[in-house]
Amino acid sequence: MISGTLFVFVLLCGVEAGHAGKVLVLPGEYSHWHNMRAIIDALVDRNHSVTVLVSSSSPTVPHTRKERFDFNVFKVNMEKEEANAVWSDFIHLWMNDTATKYETVFNIWRVMTNYMVLATDICKGMFHNEDLLHTLRESHYDVLFSDPMMPCSDLMAQKLNIPHVLSLRATFAYTFEQLCGQMPAPPSYVPAAALQGHLTDRMSFIERVENMLLYIIHTTIFRLNMKFTFDPLYTEIWGKPTTICETMGKADIWLIRTYWDFEYPRPLLPNFKFVGGLHCNPAKPLSKELEEFVQSSGDHGIVVFSLGSMIGNLTLERAITIASALGQIPQKVVWRYNGKTPETLAPNTKLYDWIPQNDLLGHPKTKAFITHGGTNGLYEAIYHGVPMVGLPLFADQPDNLMHMKTKGAAVVLDINSMQSKDLVDALKTVVNNPSYKESIMRLSRIHHDQPMKPLDQAVYWIEFVMRHKGAKHLRVQAHDLSWYQYHCLDVVAFLLSIVALITFLFIKACRCLFRKCFRKTRPDGKAQKSKKE
Repeated sequence: MISGTLFVFVLLCGVEAGHAGKVLVLPGEYSHWHNMRAIIDALVDRNHSVTVLVSSSSPTVPHTRKERFDFNVFKVNMEKEEANAVWSDFIHLWMNDTATKYETVFNIWRVMTNYMVLATDICKGMFHNEDLLHTLRESHYDVLFSDPMMPCSDLMAQKLNIPHVLSLRATFAYTFEQLCGQMPAPPSYVPAAALQGHLTDRMSFIERVENMLLYIIHTTIFRLNMKFTFDPLYTEIWGKPTTICETMGKADIWLIRTYWDFEYPRPLLPNFKFVGGLHCNPAKPLSKELEEFVQSSGDHGIVVFSLGSMIGNLTLERAITIASALGQIPQKVVWRYNGKTPETLAPNTKLYDWIPQNDLLGHPKTKAFITHGGTNGLYEAIYHGVPMVGLPLFADQPDNLMHMKTKGAAVVLDINSMQSKDLVDALKTVVNNPSYKESIMRLSRIHHDQPMKPLDQAVYWIEFVMRHKGAKHLRVQAHDLSWYQYHCLDVVAFLLSIVALITFLFIKACRCLFRKCFRKTRPDGKAQKSKKE
């Protein structure tokens, strides 16, 4: 009896092990890595073997640390400090409010040039390394899981001929999703993202005109940028003409890091899955020192302030303005900041190089969250029901916070032009006006009311792709159509030609009948000749 039970146990263990797969991960950096890390840990918990492929220059993926999964580090020419400098330049490009227009254009060109050097170095480091490619082929991975922030990750899936799952947040004007993933984006009610986001899904005529122009501008810039940057690189590596959109469009599943608590209603494709907030968890107890500081706030509570994993400090002038404002509110403030301590820092504010942001936002004494609008922090605020004061910096952050503002859960300020009074007024509004708390709690209830947790759904679809060797049955035929076929311009041209032909024949027939019926005749019945005749 015991031996029989043991046999069944071993058999069941074997069945479970048989479901385990091999996952190759090409991660993004900064908050993108933190988001993917949650999925990686969940995959490992389900007995999958995970290998993270990362360059030696990665500034934020801790590839020297011992983990439950494996790191495969490939050598590139650029040093870690150089790569970190490229990302830092990109970040501070959007925070330079003193530059002239010409300086801004030059800085954008310089930053993009440096980024292409970084991207080219990473791509060639992967694909010009035959030993690495041989190792990856021999490993027989079941799926590649990547973030577009990692250059050429989609090309690697094609090179290894394995299914591909993408993880990303909707980018400017949904360019990747719309132009590479073929996700429908009607400009009549799907707003394009802008540097100063203000469009919603309810637009006036003038706003729809603006939205259409934004889509045209974004599409043109994206196409031209890819044509002169990544497309030639992809063609060189692949050995024949290809484009980044053609390669990325072959992805089986797109995991979008938002949900309908955040997004405006819009059409979707079957291989797009919304998994926003997958990294969020119930709050854990704070450290003794931090808990004492929080409790010392009394009934006023605390304000949590963080500009995300990429921004640790500010210019001293801005820090002084912000610190002065924080000193004027009755709440205690926990501020993640590692720059020079501003002289206006008040006793109610404590600075930390790092804070347990999720645990602080989940604390019952937290009244507001000052945020740059990054997707991870924004979803932690939604998860725990904390209203926000937004200070967007770059990329998708203005658009993110515009969503929160229109849903009544945030007040948004311009960090480059705001004064101390503006920040004080915004905090008082968010804390004292109950509508903001009610709005964020409504979004929080929507977020929690899902048939499957976001993390479970992300893992499910990765496993789905592994089980079925891809998900091509969910991929729309639009990927194989040219732009004029997609918009049925050839059909319209054909139908217009038919209508024109029928109209022409009808007119000709009418003219013939008219001449035949109304020609002058002589009394003897013969047709009367004209003067020329």
